[in-house]
Order: sequence, then structure tokens, then C-alpha cells
Amino acid sequence: MLYHLHEMQHMAMMPARMFAEMLSRALKNPFNPLSNSDFARQIGSAAEVFHSMTQRYDRPSWNIDKVTIDGKEVPVEEDVVIRRTYCHLLHFRTPEKRNAPKLLIVAPLSGHFATLLRGTVEGLLPYNDIYITDWQDCRHIPTATDRFNLNDYIDYVIDFLHFLGPNTHLLAVCQPSVPALAGTSVMSAWGDLCAPASMTLIGGPIDTRENPTAVNQLALEHPIEWFEKNVITSVPPPYAGSGRKVYPGFIQLTNFISMNLDKHRESMNQLFEHLVRGDDEEAEKRRSFYEEYLAVMDLPAEFYLQTVKTVFQDHSLPKNEMIARWHPVLPEKINRTAILCIEGELDDISGVGQTKSALKLTKGLSADKKHYHLQKGVGHYGVFNGGKFRRDIVPVISGFIREHDLNTRAKAARKKSTKRPTRRAA
Repeated sequence: MLYHLHEMQHMAMMPARMFAEMLSRALKNPFNPLSNSDFARQIGSAAEVFHSMTQRYDRPSWNIDKVTIDGKEVPVEEDVVIRRTYCHLLHFRTPEKRNAPKLLIVAPLSGHFATLLRGTVEGLLPYNDIYITDWQDCRHIPTATDRFNLNDYIDYVIDFLHFLGPNTHLLAVCQPSVPALAGTSVMSAWGDLCAPASMTLIGGPIDTRENPTAVNQLALEHPIEWFEKNVITSVPPPYAGSGRKVYPGFIQLTNFISMNLDKHRESMNQLFEHLVRGDDEEAEKRRSFYEEYLAVMDLPAEFYLQTVKTVFQDHSLPKNEMIARWHPVLPEKINRTAILCIEGELDDISGVGQTKSALKLTKGLSADKKHYHLQKGVGHYGVFNGGKFRRDIVPVISGFIREHDLNTRAKAARKKSTKRPTRRAA
């Protein structure tokens, strides 16, 4: 019923959206004698903002066509190297062979598409050979296919690491920090040679008992049955996944916006002012952000419910009670994978200290393999995107990966061993 109401509302607003689009174009048409008047600019800009904010956006494109490496601009191609029902493994390939460290970025499966990490990829691509998980929208997956839960998520991470082979580095942003740490724990307990050489966890809910946020409190206030009854619904026709139980992306989006309503309202006002003044470059930046932010996907109900129960209610990982399939998830088994935890000072989704908990849980890891970075003045989004991410966080991540990359270490050792000794003066 919830999904049907959402679709009905979208259809009911279609005439208003069409009228707003036509009005905006008419008032901004250079052949319109009123187009330069203050009245026309204000009404046309208001109509454009309304159309943009009520429009439905499909999966965004990555639009990463080139990258600057060592001062040289080289083209970039997207290559799907593994296709799975719920996730494709995407490789950003450059024509030149590089000795850059392999980096697997695990994108969140939390309502937005993996393209939300476009800035993360662009910032790290000059220094790494990047692969990323590209999650598929559940509303388009037929019910006849296998179901997908948190255990399957962990399986995907392990399988992708096996595909990439030894000396692969792992980076997880937000929600996948838990399955990334769980998968690495299981692989370390096996003595798996494909366990990541390093793991970077950014703004993740490793232990939500530390500095709990409003999101964490909501999960504790209601039993899991409440979530199943109130936020889980069936995909309606004509989608290919009709009848599938999902946690709809539009609910997640509504929650995110309501948490920062004043901020988004101010952002809309600024977009309106940029359009009125004709500041097209700034207006396009905000418009592009919201085209990305408003593009949402549905999550498998079983994955969402298991994540809420395991991560946010039972705190199974920090209590050493988590099971992945039939394997105990024991972070103290990690003894080779270096860990970097990054948090944002103003993060209102994963509070400060929640990600850092991974360093306390990995008791078998030596101190020289544990690193922590607290980024001042950024919230949840700014810890993996934006100017401060590019300027302050990218150097930390790339330096950490180089420090713990086995090829880099071997190359440095060979260089040191072949260096001729300095002749002493007689």
C-alpha cells in the first residue's frame, strides 16, 4: 500500500511538474520580451526549483572520463568485470599499465546508488587501480531470483577479494564498514592469502553504542517487527520486481531529508537565488548534487531487516556474537590487515567513536597497523566527498595504502638492497 500511495502521488503531481517546466522555459526564453524582468526571473526560477525537486531521477552516470596521473591527463573507461544479480563489480580502467595498488571500494547499499561515491573515486583514482561495488535496484529484480541478506553481502565482499587476488586494499564507506570488517575477520581466521592488505573504514556503524545518533536511537526504540510492519512494502507493477518485499528508497530519502530539513531548505533558497541572478555555474553545482541525491533505489527487505537487527539493535559485531553463514566473526583474528578508521567531527549518522571501535576490536593487530583520522568541520557526506575530502582525507588514505602495500614495500626493499655503500674517505 505504501508503494502504491507513493506512485499515485508521483502521478498526481505530473501535471504540476509539466506546467512548471513549461512555465520556466517560457519565462527564460530569450525571445520572450519579459525574460529579463525581475518578475519573470523569479517566477521562472521558482518553477525550475519546483520541477527539479519533484522530478524522479534514474540511476546516474559516473561521468568519469579522464583522470590526471603524474601531471598527465589519461582517459578512463568503465568496465564491468563481474555481473551478479544484486551487484556488479565495476573497474575504472586506464589504457596505460600502472603499478598502482588495487583498491576495492565497497559502496553503501542504503538507498542511494554507488555513484554517490563519485567524488571518492575521482579523488583516489590518480593513486589507485579502483574497483567498486555497483549495487542494483531491487525493484527491477524479479522475485524468482534468490533472496539477498547481510550474509550474502559479506559473501560478495569475500568473492570480489578472491577475484582481485592477494595484496588488494579495501575501503568501505558508512554501512558496508560492518560487512567489510566481518568479511576480513572471516578470511583472516581462514588464513586466506586474499585477505586485504589494508582496510579503510569511513564513517561506519561498527559499534553504535558509542556516541549514538538519532538514527541509532530510532533503531532501539522499536522492535524489529515494527520496522517490518511500517517500512517494508511490496514493489507494485509494472516493475520487473513486482511483488518483491523491499525497503523503498523513497522512505530512506525522506528520512535523510527530514534529519537535515533546515539545511536542505536553505540549499533550495540558495539554488533559487543563483537562478534569479543568472549564476549558472553555482546553480548547476547544486542542481547536479540534488539530481544525484534524489536518485534512490530499493533495498531487499531481508537485508535491511537483518542489518537493523544485527548492527543497530543486537550490536552483534562488537559483542563477538556475529555469525556470517556458519562462521564466527571474530575481529581479533585479524593480524595482517592494516586498518585506517576515518570519522567526521560533525557526523550525525555515524557518531564519532563508532568507526574507531574497529581498532579496539582488532586485538591481534599490532599498533603500527592501526591508524585513525578525525576530520574537523565535516559531517557524514563531507567525510567521503567535497573539498576537505580531496584536500585533507585523500592524502591520508593514499599514504596509508602505499605504506601497507606489499608491492611498494618489496620495491623499497629491493632498492635498499641494491644501493651501493658509500665509500669512506681514507
